[in-house]
Amino acid sequence: MSQLDIKFFSESLNRYTSFSMYIPDDKRNYGGCYDKSTMKTLFLLHGYAGDYSNWMPLQISEKLNFSVVIPNGENSFWLDRMSTGHKYCTFVGSELVNYVRKTFGLALSAEDTAIMGYSMGGFGALHTALAYPETFGKVAALSSALILYSVAEMKPGDDNGIANYDYYRECFGELKNLIQSDNNPETLVKRLLGQKSTLPEIYMACGTDDFLLENNRQFHDFLLSCGVNHTYIESKGTHDMAFWNEYAVKFAEEMFG
Repeated sequence: MSQLDIKFFSESLNRYTSFSMYIPDDKRNYGGCYDKSTMKTLFLLHGYAGDYSNWMPLQISEKLNFSVVIPNGENSFWLDRMSTGHKYCTFVGSELVNYVRKTFGLALSAEDTAIMGYSMGGFGALHTALAYPETFGKVAALSSALILYSVAEMKPGDDNGIANYDYYRECFGELKNLIQSDNNPETLVKRLLGQKSTLPEIYMACGTDDFLLENNRQFHDFLLSCGVNHTYIESKGTHDMAFWNEYAVKFAEEMFG
C-alpha cells in the first residue's frame, strides 16, 4: 500500500492545496495481486471541522483493489462558494479528478470512479456526484448533513449552535433561494431526470440515534417519490466514526466487490 501526500496548485481554489492518496500497488506473499488496469478509485470527503487525515479502515482498499483520494475541503460543504478561490465542488468534481487521471492513470471512467463522504462530506458526496454524473458512477453518503430546509429559514443574526447565518450564506448563497438553487441535491436530481440522464448509484446510511436522521429520511423519501432506485439503511448508531467506518466498509464492498 503506497501512501502519498500531494501538494499542487489548484485553479479552483486559487492556491496550493494538499490531498492524501492510498494506492494498493504492491504484491503480497499470500498471493494478492494488484492490477492498476482494473483498479477503481474512491474519492472520500470529510465532515465539518475535519480534514483529509480522516479515513476508514484501509484494509478494505487492499482487499478490493481500489485507490483512495482524500482532499481537504475545510468547512466548505464542498460547494462552489460566492467568493474567489472557493470553488470546492469544481475542485473535486473536475480539477482533482482530472489531476488524478493525468498523473496516475486512474478514475478514467464513471464505472471506475466513486465518491463517499460522511456528515458534511456526505452532503458533498451526493451533491458532487449529482453535479458530475458523467464522472462518478457511484456515491455513498453517510449521516449526510442534508440540512437545507432548516438552513433556508435562517435570518441574519441566527445561529443554530453549529454555525451562524453568515457562514451558511457564504456556503449556500442567498438562503431564501437555497431550495430552488443548484446547491440543493434535489434540484440536481430533478434536472437529471428531466434530461433523462443516468444518475449515479446512490447508497445512504444513517444511525437511528443520529441528530441528522430526519434529514436523511426526508431525502430518502424524495428519491422514492421521484422513482430513483437507491440503497437506504438505518441501523443502531450515532454521529461518529464507529458508524461511518462500519458503513464505509459495507458500502465499499457493495461498490467495488
